[in-house]
Amino acid sequence: MAQIKVAFICVHNSCRSQIAEALGRHLAGEVFESFSAGSETKPEINPDAVRLMKEKYGIDMTERQYSKLLSEIPTPDIAISMGCNVTCPTLGRPFDDDWGLPDPTGKSDGEFLKIISAIETKILELKDKFA
Repeated sequence: MAQIKVAFICVHNSCRSQIAEALGRHLAGEVFESFSAGSETKPEINPDAVRLMKEKYGIDMTERQYSKLLSEIPTPDIAISMGCNVTCPTLGRPFDDDWGLPDPTGKSDGEFLKIISAIETKILELKDKFA
């Protein structure tokens, strides 16, 4: 049986959605496939997100992740907005959930870590739902 494909969608696909993709692979890879994408892209993943994910989980997001558009990922079974008020007509359907997370870009490590922890909790909830 093919795994469920979960897409984490944000505007720039450079921070929250990238964190969700990395944590999805790390914490729930045996339950669902994680992808991230944006309606726009940035030249790189947010350096604070990269640094803090490496410090906290030992995950180097730069090894296999990059900022990508919705058209560059497989059609997801589950689509989750990170809370960016983004509309994604290329999905052809509404989001399954909106996590409503504020963008920590430019904020303190403490604010970043709060968002990372919130994403971790939601990834584990999603894992439990489909396990």
